[in-house]
Amino acid sequence: MGFVTKYIRKNEKPKLNRLPSGSFTIDGEGKIISSTVAQSVSPTVLKEISQHILAVFKGAHAAKVQFSELVVNYEAFKITARELRGGAMIFLSPKTTQTMPQL
Repeated sequence: MGFVTKYIRKNEKPKLNRLPSGSFTIDGEGKIISSTVAQSVSPTVLKEISQHILAVFKGAHAAKVQFSELVVNYEAFKITARELRGGAMIFLSPKTTQTMPQL
């Protein structure tokens, strides 16, 4: 228990952030071309989402599977991605008004 309490201050509440919402467009290398996602969302998070989306689309293309849209549903969050000639348009949408802790 001492390990956990070492990092939690008694008077300090954990900082909560809203789940990201908006959309962004990426090229075939994962570089963000345009975005309506708030600047408070870490670019690292968007980059990681981009890499996973591109990997799915490239894997489907290599397997010669007709695949143009990907929808990932989490309990409180939804990611929808549409292929755009090597890149993708990615939509992030919270299902509720829940917040997530900042990592």
